Amino acid sequence: MVRVTRTQPGSPPPPPTPFRPALWASGPHAQTLIARVLRPADGPRFERERIETSDGDFLDLDWGPDPAPDAPVVLVLHGLEGSSRRRYVRNVCRALLGHGVRPVAMNLRGCSGEPNRSLRFYHSGETSDPRMVIDVIRARHPGRKVGAMGFSLGGNIVLKMLGEREDGGTGLLDAAVAMSVPYDLAAGCQLLERTRMGRVYSEYFLRSLRAKVALKRDRLSAVLDLEAVDAARTIREFDEHVTAPLNGFAGASHYYEACSSAEFLAGVGVPTLLLHARDDPFLPPEAIPERVVRSNPRLVWRLQESGGHVGFLEGAPWAPRFWADEESATFLARAMNVP
Repeated sequence: MVRVTRTQPGSPPPPPTPFRPALWASGPHAQTLIARVLRPADGPRFERERIETSDGDFLDLDWGPDPAPDAPVVLVLHGLEGSSRRRYVRNVCRALLGHGVRPVAMNLRGCSGEPNRSLRFYHSGETSDPRMVIDVIRARHPGRKVGAMGFSLGGNIVLKMLGEREDGGTGLLDAAVAMSVPYDLAAGCQLLERTRMGRVYSEYFLRSLRAKVALKRDRLSAVLDLEAVDAARTIREFDEHVTAPLNGFAGASHYYEACSSAEFLAGVGVPTLLLHARDDPFLPPEAIPERVVRSNPRLVWRLQESGGHVGFLEGAPWAPRFWADEESATFLARAMNVP
């Protein structure tokens, strides 16, 4: 049973809760990997819905329980090669429910456990699919507040989706959160290539990405250089030979330039919480867009010295706490006026 936390209407928002990293999980890789393991595997009971896209493909949504007839709804987007089954998604959905917010976790194309129909997959700048889902949410729940929460690649999508609109996203969402975003995609890829652990992370993702290409190999042979795809040993090489040609980009550099969310932060017009760690192993600290973030009053910046990538692990090994998950749910609930 989910316990719903309520606040008194009109009460002032509390100050940000300080992040106290677990001493037994020090360092970016410990934070990243141990948090991945220790987040609880259980979560709210989802109800799956498949919606059809205009190009003949489909998206699978996992709806959490509705805590109240007028509860806000938050769309949750996972990271690279994730899904609604990931522990970080389920944990933040549990936290949202605990604050009286209904979560709906979106599986990006090809990530729900079944290959998608079209040749193309998802990518870091694909915003038309989540926009369509938000339209579905608003049509189904008129009058309710609607927010979005994105992890890593999913956070990049959320920020680009807001900042690329002339209205800054005010006609789309009421609030948003983005955690551990690779704000500069090219810089992030370069960091992964030049560090030993970065290459370990890259190979983990590449195994999953190659498997998706293999499922469509016969169809993709007409549009991709599959020998080059097979030879790809970095995320950038995969993007050069798969992501870019399948999505109309001239190459990986064009893709990164067009889709890095740092270029869209100035245009974000809705209250948006940004959670990031300087030691994130997926983005070098010099690529963190501090200046542009601080120049936009709609962006709430929670930059931590440590925390890794989607880590932010606190507490004891037998009672771990996940600071950023709770901060995200608290921010969204208050920004959307949950009583």
